Amino acid sequence: MTTLTHSVTLPTDYNLADFLSFHQRDSQELAERVTHNTLEKGLIWHQQPACLSIHFTAEQAHAQLLLDSEHVNTPTTVKDWPSWLEYFLGLQQPTQSFFKQHHQHVELGPLIQRHPGLRVAQVSSPFEAITWAIIGQQISVAAALNVRRRFIELAGVQHSSGIWCYPDAQRVAQLPLEALRSVGLSLNKARTMAQISQLLHTKTLQFPEQVNAENVEQLRSELLAISGIGPWTVNYTLMRGFAWLDGSLHGDAAVRRYLQVLLKKDTLTAKQTEQWLQQFSPWRALVAAHLWHSQGFSG
Repeated sequence: MTTLTHSVTLPTDYNLADFLSFHQRDSQELAERVTHNTLEKGLIWHQQPACLSIHFTAEQAHAQLLLDSEHVNTPTTVKDWPSWLEYFLGLQQPTQSFFKQHHQHVELGPLIQRHPGLRVAQVSSPFEAITWAIIGQQISVAAALNVRRRFIELAGVQHSSGIWCYPDAQRVAQLPLEALRSVGLSLNKARTMAQISQLLHTKTLQFPEQVNAENVEQLRSELLAISGIGPWTVNYTLMRGFAWLDGSLHGDAAVRRYLQVLLKKDTLTAKQTEQWLQQFSPWRALVAAHLWHSQGFSG
């Protein structure tokens, strides 16, 4: 068994309640356990089952990653850990720049001023982000969480601590289509899940370590070429799995609904929402986070 540790100082505007709320969505706590100041999460770290544990104080986050292995595969396994933790906590997100530029916006400004340090919550990996997005397409969050739980039990692995680890592409790629259907996925979603897993497992598709202005359109095109993956799924994946904050979530029903409330409109189309969000590029996903938060929704 191997333990990696790291502590980081939190900015004064860090909103711990928002961070924990996102990871507390599943009340059965299969793969995440949350208290008022701690998070435990099961994940696959460089192909090894691991339990992430973060204890928060007023000023710092103290984290450890407990791997069910006595052998760390490569030096990269250790080197990636501190930067990954900062990504996972949202500490690399330019919230101060976003606030400075838009806090006086006539419509959005009051929301930003109430929560100046709001960040987009991150998941453990791009694979978790895209599979969660596929699961959640066109169904309620409650229904998606039920499917997610069964999916983790089917394809994941249980850490020695008892917590379940969200599966990686290698594990999902080994499953027959019927097994994926058995967790509650439609045939089309199961096919999409199988295809993306196979592409990643065989390295036909490779996720970049980071998404930036130079590679985002290439990745977007590669993902959109997969049957069952549309713009919303791509933008959600970029936001949750890479902390790429310029994806437009105009296709998200909750974003449109909450924007209608903000703008006092009876209806808003996806196109109208897209046009309104454009003014906030390159931080459109942060706008979505503020809209979700305004109605007590974590996305």
